[in-house]
Amino acid sequence: MGPGEPAQKISISAENPRGSERNGAGGALAGAERVSPGSWRQKCAAYVLALRPWSFSASLTPVALGSALAYRAEGALDPRLLVGSAVTVLAVHGAGNLVNTYYDFSKGIDHKKSDDRTLVDQILEPQDVVRFGVFLYTVGCICAAGLYAVSTLKLEHLALIYFGGLSSSFLYTGGIGFKYVALGDVVILITFGPLAVMFAHAVQVGYLSVSPLFYAVPLALSTEAILHSNNTRDMESDRQAGIVTLAILIGPAFSYILYTVLLFLPYLIFCVLATRYTISMALPLLTIPMAFSLERQFRSQSFNKIPQRTAKLNLLLGLFYVFGITLAPAGALPKL
Repeated sequence: MGPGEPAQKISISAENPRGSERNGAGGALAGAERVSPGSWRQKCAAYVLALRPWSFSASLTPVALGSALAYRAEGALDPRLLVGSAVTVLAVHGAGNLVNTYYDFSKGIDHKKSDDRTLVDQILEPQDVVRFGVFLYTVGCICAAGLYAVSTLKLEHLALIYFGGLSSSFLYTGGIGFKYVALGDVVILITFGPLAVMFAHAVQVGYLSVSPLFYAVPLALSTEAILHSNNTRDMESDRQAGIVTLAILIGPAFSYILYTVLLFLPYLIFCVLATRYTISMALPLLTIPMAFSLERQFRSQSFNKIPQRTAKLNLLLGLFYVFGITLAPAGALPKL
């Protein structure tokens, strides 16, 4: 509908009230038709967009890694616990993304050029996002309770890790809002690295162990690269909104250096593991060409879709990492 069209309808209604009445009734029926199929499809698509599904690799790969480490350590894997862990972590991650959407909109950070415009374009109302977030947190809690029923992990240990992750996902933008005071990177580095890997591992083996923390480092660095690329891209809009991120604090030059370190340091770790322990740990090196492509794009300051491309690298690197651990001979890797 163009801007001149409403004015045309008003002038017609002034000349012919009956025509207006008929048009109004027809418009209402047409509107009802639009609301039924089209608007529901649009709303469902908006819910999916608000979840930012392209970022879910940051949840799925740590769960897969923790489960692979448990398989190497115990020689067995419970599929029920694997699926339950994945759904639990995904639900909390999705809810955290919705919290992020809500607070970014309420603080005026999201705008017409943002990746997530579900609230900016009024496709969803803020209360819709809140309700969906509460629903996903509830799903996460129910799944965590189911994990406790199946796993031999102590309740206090499961609750410590689970509610630690849940709190981090909320406080990233809600409450304290770590994202807005340059601490978001620390939260993401811990939550989508050591914490998620330890959670999946502990649920499988039934006890807490420090060894998954070391194996989580390469994946945590790769996941942090997703967030850092996003914050570097949004540096100007974030500064205008009055929030502070690590990218803003260190500036464009050091942001590029940090992104490069986050991209390539995991490969250095994989090289050490492959040369000292087992050649299967060289599998993640197959993704190096993607890393170089991302480095060139970042260096040229062409940030279009770079967080999504970094997330794709994170997913592939994580999968090859999991395959490498699964294929490693028994006892070949340290602490396993």
